Amino acid sequence: MKLKKLKALTDEYLESIGFVWHTDEDNSSYVADEIVEISQEEADAFYEATNELYDMFCEAGEYVIENDLFHEINIPFNLVDLIKESWENDVHWHLYSRFDLAGGIDGKQIKLIEFNADTPTSLFETAIIQWALLKANSLDEASQFNNLYDALKDNFKRIITLESDLDNFDEYYSKLGWKILFSSISSSSEDINTTKLLQHIASEAGFNTDFEYIENTEFSDDGIFANEQSFEFWFKLIPWEDIAIDESELTLILTDIIKDKKAIIFNPAYTLMFQSKGFMKILWDLYPDHPLLLETSFEPLDNKKQVEKKCFGREGANTKIINKDGSIDVETNGDYEGHKSIFQEYVELPTDSNNLTYQAGIFYAYEACGLGFRRGEKILNNMSKFVGHIVK
Repeated sequence: MKLKKLKALTDEYLESIGFVWHTDEDNSSYVADEIVEISQEEADAFYEATNELYDMFCEAGEYVIENDLFHEINIPFNLVDLIKESWENDVHWHLYSRFDLAGGIDGKQIKLIEFNADTPTSLFETAIIQWALLKANSLDEASQFNNLYDALKDNFKRIITLESDLDNFDEYYSKLGWKILFSSISSSSEDINTTKLLQHIASEAGFNTDFEYIENTEFSDDGIFANEQSFEFWFKLIPWEDIAIDESELTLILTDIIKDKKAIIFNPAYTLMFQSKGFMKILWDLYPDHPLLLETSFEPLDNKKQVEKKCFGREGANTKIINKDGSIDVETNGDYEGHKSIFQEYVELPTDSNNLTYQAGIFYAYEACGLGFRRGEKILNNMSKFVGHIVK
């Protein structure tokens, strides 16, 4: 590991730009005062691997739908129709997501850990904070694998054009007055400000935008409404599985809204397939022994060190690292015990001199576009730190 010590950003500065979740429960800083140094070759490898993985996910998504494998990957039954509907129509554009990867900075093969396709965290940190870190330390902000902010702006434009070529967007499409409503829950400052960052980017892309908490947003057969307006597009930083499990009536309404073409939702429902860790078992079946994949099964693996985790577990909850002899190395508790388990071949994460592990997170918005790292113990949880990077 090559780490470079930096002067930390002050809490006052972070709060001035809306980053208010800067301190963890133990009063330690969430953003590390170090950055990871990587080479251009390593950055290029992350870029190529992430793009290849996304193509594989799309192929596997078609396979899941054609073979009706929703139950196998733990998809709530009341979302199946909505997933199919969003998959079959190109207007349901995948706005952004984040791949979590092992390897890549330690001379070892990049390996997929999981894909946060629906409601990925660390967007604010990747798009804004690590740029600010470099600038505050008089380093070249452009020396990163990180154009996430601009990639998101372009992807907002693509939800109208449905094309990669954006040359004519500003001349024509921005004059049409498309409206996007942005929603989060009201109890999380991280969710609120991340959603408002995305709203700001969409506004810069030329859209009319508004923000409203999910509890104040109205849904009916006629569409999606807030503040006495109807909206053609709705962005929600609320996991699809939570909507399906906790809001079954809303799930039915949203299904009708999509079928009747009353609104388009981001991220689309089909991203829940990708979000499910069970999807990685499908990938392994379709691409056995692929160098970017780890062997994954719904049953314990034979004679291998492995990780058991839940299909929709978050922040390392309800996870076990199981030794080759079946004994438990490390395990965590959590709220996801009722979800289906997968068993994934164990891979060592890169470590520093303090034996802390590093997991690369690569954002994807039409293509791989932004790198950041999480640092923590063997199982990364909600006390892990965000670590920026620089390409040297």
